[in-house]
Amino acid sequence: MARRCELTGKGPRKGSIIWRSGKPKKQGGIGTHVTAITKRRFLPNLQRVKAVVDGEVRYVRVSTKAIKKGLITKPPKRNRKPSATQA
Repeated sequence: MARRCELTGKGPRKGSIIWRSGKPKKQGGIGTHVTAITKRRFLPNLQRVKAVVDGEVRYVRVSTKAIKKGLITKPPKRNRKPSATQA
């Protein structure tokens, strides 16, 4: 399953972890130095939510940014009333 938002197309981004050693100059040291840089991935915050798509209700994987912007329309709540025969 792709880690991609179905509405915005947002997917994983590349980045790096920077390892530093040494004491900062502000704290009385001789400064920090980069000792290693390793690659990493920033994954989008995807949520599986029910949404109305093309007139039908289905589950979609969308980013939280799309939910906050209001790009999805959630289906109306179902009103379930117990029938009189079950009592």
